[in-house]
Order: sequence, then structure tokens, then C-alpha cells
Amino acid sequence: MKPVFFAPLLAAACLPWTALAAEPAPGDWPSYGYDVAATRYSPLSQITPANVSKLALAWRHHMRPPAARGAAPVNLVSETTPLAIDGVVYLSSPLGAVWALDGDSGRQIWSIQLPDGDAAASRGFQYWAGDRTAPARLIIATRMGRILAVSPQTGDLIPSFGQAGVVDMKTPDVLNGVANASYGFSSPPAMDGSIIVTGSRVQESPARGAAGDIRGVDARTGKILWSFRTIPRAGEPGFETWEPGSSEQRSGVNVWGQISVDTRRHIAYLPVGAPTYDRYGADRKGMNLFSDSLVAVDSRTGKYLWHFQLTHHDIWDLDVTATPTLIDVRKNGRTIPAVIAINKAALVFILDRVTGKPIYDVEERPVPPSPIKEEQAWPTQPFPVKPPQLTRSSFEMSELATVTPEATKACQAMIDSVGARGSQTYGPLAIDYPTIHFPGSGGGVEWGSGAYDPKSGYYIINTNNLGTIEQLVQRANGVWGTVVPGDNWFMDRASRLLCQKPPWGNLTAIDLNTGEIAWRRNFGVTDSLPAGQQDTGRPNVGGPILTASGLTFIGATDDARFRAFDTRTGKELWTYRLDHSAHATPITYRGKSGRQYVAVVATGGTLLRSPGGGDSLMVFALP
Repeated sequence: MKPVFFAPLLAAACLPWTALAAEPAPGDWPSYGYDVAATRYSPLSQITPANVSKLALAWRHHMRPPAARGAAPVNLVSETTPLAIDGVVYLSSPLGAVWALDGDSGRQIWSIQLPDGDAAASRGFQYWAGDRTAPARLIIATRMGRILAVSPQTGDLIPSFGQAGVVDMKTPDVLNGVANASYGFSSPPAMDGSIIVTGSRVQESPARGAAGDIRGVDARTGKILWSFRTIPRAGEPGFETWEPGSSEQRSGVNVWGQISVDTRRHIAYLPVGAPTYDRYGADRKGMNLFSDSLVAVDSRTGKYLWHFQLTHHDIWDLDVTATPTLIDVRKNGRTIPAVIAINKAALVFILDRVTGKPIYDVEERPVPPSPIKEEQAWPTQPFPVKPPQLTRSSFEMSELATVTPEATKACQAMIDSVGARGSQTYGPLAIDYPTIHFPGSGGGVEWGSGAYDPKSGYYIINTNNLGTIEQLVQRANGVWGTVVPGDNWFMDRASRLLCQKPPWGNLTAIDLNTGEIAWRRNFGVTDSLPAGQQDTGRPNVGGPILTASGLTFIGATDDARFRAFDTRTGKELWTYRLDHSAHATPITYRGKSGRQYVAVVATGGTLLRSPGGGDSLMVFALP
């Protein structure tokens, strides 16, 4: 398939600009993905494959207020990734606190509470180093739809930014004429020089609500500089991909995950999600651009450059979930600047980052029609010839797990009680019975995404095989929606054993220079099974990071482990048993002492419903 190229949607504007952002200082972790290219690759090498087995807990920080510890547990489920700049760690809490901590000891330097009961986006915040006209600042996008600028030195709001340090992003254009539309942020913004590039979190349903437009904001002043409409309006290219009347006030088509930026070329890469409602599309016939697409825009102006749609007319909730990692592919004797786009179906598209054209072949393959007569499911979907799909996308009853007789009996009873049936790749939800749907609503690939090793050309990513049981129904008011018969997840809840044959989670290395799988291993263990049978892989949420010494660090699994692997081979080199699962992406940084640390937030919970109650930032170092 070849991507469609449209003329620019927005005219260039005259904007304030600074020199290109420098590469992060070697010991820092100033952005969610280490750098705005989202490589998650640190040049630190003090911790190596030879000594990582000696890694030990250096310090921890509790995010729950001291008065709440020991009392009834406060819901503190966190997916946040801290930042580290010049030996100081910056951390946010779901309860609205933000801390600056000494990176060597964990000693508190300052703490603040965000105003009005607000909290930072679920996965953290961003750092801007400042320039000759403005000091450095933490850029905090919040759950209530605000952007704050905070001094890294004091924690004070910076008064010259917005209104006394705060910009309300719930402007009339994004609220879309819908009173009380849901709007906020679940992920930190990206940066290109002094320009903040941010997506949003909007509702999953109903269909009408806040727009998913992308905005550029001046990091000095808080002024909104540009807006890119993810659903084109009348007269704009792409408008014709919506059934007449179906795009007005349509919600979804937003970037709730991470945006990445090529600061040399000033291109922002937008991983756009599904339209609302994401399981039913008879009221929005057409390809529905720019939903489920990787869209490239000029990060200074919002000008449209190109797009590649990963799912046409989405009726499966197959958002482009992974952060678009910027990579280099060596092919046929030349180096191609590229970007990785991945959706929940764990289909990996490797694209030329300048043109959007696939580097490896992509085929449009026929997929099943919808059982709803009014629905016009798109007849084909794009599949990369390589790399191969990373997770299962179908289920047959012959694939029922047999790891224990008790779990098999429980899973069969669950299937029988609701009359569930198997499913096929891109099979729409049925209306007469529940289907066992893969990937489940959590996705084969979630927001945790992957990491890029420029030495080997490997891309390391963790994946799930966690299905859901769902059925599409029409309610009394005529509106279609999904129902979840019994327990949504396709697992025996009592034992937490999944109902299909393992593996239930994987860690995979893709050789980007060939498109082939370099190695793959089961990721996570099932402690309740007998020794010798525990290597099943486990459901996981959160992502990996890499170091120049050849290490991959990742938590993510619901077995409450933090692990280090050899990036070249996938061999597990170190494992630490946590009190609670770390459903967050770690960081590594250098303290003022010169010591290298690895840190991860571990609270349990999240969509996997791991045992919760944790509240810790765990920080490790060599003795």
C-alpha cells in the first residue's frame, strides 16, 4: 500500500524560534523517551552485562502522604516515568504532588501540590532547558486539561507563562460545541526547541465530544501557536473520507500517547487513535482520516506533511499506541532515516520518516465483513510483509490452555456460561454472541512502546497476548455499544491463568536492518505453577529502556519483577522481586556523585488489575 499525500492543511506562521535542541547530557533523562526522538537509549555504561547481577536497591521514595501510610489504602495507581536533570530526579504522583529529589540519596529538595486537585498526566511531564530569553522549566500537562510551567529549582509556577504559570487548553475550538466535553492529558507533551507539541485525552464514547486536535504552544509565554485538525473540516483534504455529516463534533481521533520529534527536520510524528465510537462505524462510513494514522506535521507551524493509515475505518479500537520511535535503517548500502509506527494489533510499520513511504513492503489484504447490515467495514487492511505481527490476532477453541486442569475447567465454564466463540484476524465483534477477541481491549502493544539500540539496529519491545470477551449490542435508544459478559479478560480470575495456550507475554528484538525477528523470549513468569512450568510469559504494561553497555531494563509484567536483559541475545541477567508490579517505563541517570542509577515506579494496579497498594519510586545502583 502507498500512503496518500495531501496538500498542507495549514499555512505557515511566523513563530519565535531558538536553536535546535541539543542532545541530552549523557547523565540526564530529560524527556519521557530519553530524547524527543523517543529512542530510550542512554549512553551510560557503568552498569554492564558483567556486573548488573550486583545491582541493589539504593533508595526509594514513597508517593503516598505519610499520614496515609498504614491507613486504608489510597488509590495510587501510577504509570509515571520520572525525569532526571543534573543529578536531580523529578517525579509526579496521581495525587497531584510533584517532587524534586536528590538523585544520589532521594532527599527531598522541594515538593508542590498542583492547584484545584489537579494532577500531572498519567505518564509524567516534560523538561525545557530554556534559552537566553527564558529560564528552564518543567512543562506539566495535567489531567484537567491545563499546561503548567514550573521552575526546576524551586517548584514555583513561572508567572510569565500563561496566566500566572497556567494555560487552560480547554479552548472553545477543541470543546467542539459540546458542553462539559471531557478533555485532559494522559501523556507528557513533546518539544522542538521552545515549542511544546501536545495531544490530548478525550472520551471513548459517546460519538460527539471534544476534538482531538494537536496544538503547538510557546514554552516561554504559553501562547497557542498553531493547531492541526485531526478530523479535516469542509474544504480540507481528507474531509471526503467521512460520510457527509458524520465528522461534525466527532470525538476521538486524538493522540493520547507520546509524540516524537525530528528536531533536525522539525517534523512532529503524531500517533493518532480511533474515532468515537471505536467499535461501531455505521454512523461514520468511509476511511475516516486521520484516525489510526501516523501523521507527520511541521513542528513549528502544524503544517501537514504526510500520513500513513494503519487501520481503515476502525471498528476494533486499534489505536496507534506505540510512541513513533525515530531510527536509522541500513538497507541496500544506504542509511534511511525512518520512524516506527505500531498499533494495538502489534503490526509494525517501518516508514521513511521524510516521505512516509514503507521501507518494507505492505500489502492490503481482505478482511471479514461486519455482521451489521448498515455497517460498511473497509474491505481490506494493511499488513506489513515484515516484520511479522508480534501477537496473536485470532482464537480457536482448540487453543484453550491446559496448564492446569482446574484453570482449564474454569475457562471452559466461563466460555460456556456466556456462549462465547472464537474469532479471526480483523473479525468484527459479533451481535448474536460474545467473541473471544485478540488482541484484547488492552492491545497486543500498549503505550509502553519500545526502545532503539543504534549499535545493533535492534528495536526491543514487550507485547501481550491478553484477550477480551466482548459483544456488540444495540441498546433501547438505538445506540450501538459493547457489553462484557462476565469477566472481560480471557483469564481465570481466581488463579490469574490466561485461558489460551502460552506464551502470554513476550519480549522481542526486531532487526530493523532486515525486518526479521532477531530474538524473542517469554516475558514474565507464573509463580503459582510448579517449577519447570512457570515460563509462560505474563500480561505486561510499561516499556523498556536500553543502555550503551548493552542492557535492556524493564518492569511491566504483572509478576512484580524488575529485570535486565542482554540486548544482543535476550538473555535474562538480573531480576529483582518488587513489592508491587512496575507498570511504568524506567529511566537511568547519573547522580552528582558520578554513580549510575536505574529507577522505576512500582504501584501495581492499572488495566491489568495487578495487586495494588504500592506507592514507590524504586532506585537501584551497584554497591
